[in-house]
Amino acid sequence: MKTILITGGAGFIGSNFIEYFLEKYQEYVVVNLDKLTYAGSLENLKNVENNPRYKFIKGDICDDGLVENIFRDYKISGVIHFAAESHVDNSIKNPKEFILTNIYGSYVLLNTAKNFWTNAPFSYKKEYIGARFLCVSTDEVYGTLGDEGYFTENTPYAPNSPYSASKASSDMIARSYRHTFGLETLITNCSNNYGPKQHDEKLIPTIIRNAVDGKPIPIYGKGENVRDWLYVLDHCRAIDMVFHRGVSGETYNVGTRNEMKNIDLTYKICAIMDELKPAPSGKKYSDQITFVSDRPGHDLRYAIDPTKIERELGFKALHTFDDSLKETVLWYLKKFESK
Repeated sequence: MKTILITGGAGFIGSNFIEYFLEKYQEYVVVNLDKLTYAGSLENLKNVENNPRYKFIKGDICDDGLVENIFRDYKISGVIHFAAESHVDNSIKNPKEFILTNIYGSYVLLNTAKNFWTNAPFSYKKEYIGARFLCVSTDEVYGTLGDEGYFTENTPYAPNSPYSASKASSDMIARSYRHTFGLETLITNCSNNYGPKQHDEKLIPTIIRNAVDGKPIPIYGKGENVRDWLYVLDHCRAIDMVFHRGVSGETYNVGTRNEMKNIDLTYKICAIMDELKPAPSGKKYSDQITFVSDRPGHDLRYAIDPTKIERELGFKALHTFDDSLKETVLWYLKKFESK
């Protein structure tokens, strides 16, 4: 049995990944370290909580003593690092938490892995040969695009928010531990995820929740900002591919060439809801769309070029946008109706 550490596994992407990973691989034990901030919930892990190959530990990745104990007690031989403060709006209001968790926390994990896995720079201990550390990052580290062009793995970093700057810093620390100490690190930069278990504050859950509650559906500016949407289970498969078959030291961009303006996405979700759960008033949900003051420094457009992961690792999305978006709407409707 191999034991890997998943950080932030009670969050949106992490919880989906743990469920996927435990089902696919019988030879792994998964240790999930999560602080259980407002964005993480053990409800996301109900399906695996009794799995004998799963262990949950509540704690902070900034706690170097705790992290060292976990590596020692469980003989951790791989890390997939999801844990991060992630909402741009929150990073604007309180940058400090993002700097601490996303930068210092990443350092603690990388440095502990280096200390436990290696004897000296570029010299792995025999029992940890092949141990790898994957940082799950974001396309926001690249900054913003105009109407044309795509982010590639060679796009220079140009983060524009405290959130994206902290994630860029985490990526750079991982890169430095590869080049200085020989630690097997990998980085994935993904486009916007959607699917079950996402926190209510994010765009798609907010649209659905406010629509059901009969409240205004808030859209920044004129809704012209463009995002490249990636279904969370397709993202989980990509992370799996990179962790097991990616080239050490490399970065892989994960996306599905699925760009859409925020306003167009909102109208699409409202139309799905008109079909699945017509409003009691008889009006269309799109009537609730309300434009609000734009976010400071709001990036105009993100778009990923996933050619590298497609060509080198054979990644291909298995979920169509329309079908998975409809499934996502259904999931949130059931969630909000049960409250």
